[in-house]
Amino acid sequence: MARRLDGDQLVIASHNAGKLREIDALVKPFGFNAISVGEFGAPAPAETATSFAGNAAIKAHAASQQSGLPALADDSGLEVTALNGAPGIYAADWAEETPGGPRDFDRAMLRVHNAMRESKSDDPSARFVCCLCLAWPDGHQETFQGIVQGEIVWPPRGHNGFGYDPVFLYPELGRTFAEIDPALKHSLSHRADAFAQLTAACLA
Repeated sequence: MARRLDGDQLVIASHNAGKLREIDALVKPFGFNAISVGEFGAPAPAETATSFAGNAAIKAHAASQQSGLPALADDSGLEVTALNGAPGIYAADWAEETPGGPRDFDRAMLRVHNAMRESKSDDPSARFVCCLCLAWPDGHQETFQGIVQGEIVWPPRGHNGFGYDPVFLYPELGRTFAEIDPALKHSLSHRADAFAQLTAACLA
């Protein structure tokens, strides 16, 4: 049986402003004060795992140990069928010109588009995957994975969202994640799927 999350403080193990906004919006209704791990001045740990779950666990446990509080980490990415699942866990790296350098997701989206053209595949299908790991200072963890299916479109469309949202079409609406209202995206996204599972197990 999953462990329930008690108290009113939850550290969010991310320095990504877009992710922080989305996760903060998800936890607020449950009475939690979301605190960025950046407020503790600790560097981000190296994400050395080969899966979303592994990297989420690395970040969650590091943030929990640094803060002494329960910590929630997200590891997510875009998996494109024509690219055999790439960029996957390296989705953020595709936005970097040099390893560890500034991230430019316009560059990342163009890289996906060019790679799909080079693949000669006419399959536009893709999915966003999100793994949430909730970790406690004593080392306990709970992990949940969410998925949303979609298609890659070009050129990018919309100005909402972040990351790859402008090229990710949600077929049921015929719009990209960057074209829909953020509140609607929050209810449909891979992160919302994973968070619904976390809520049922640890918050409800």
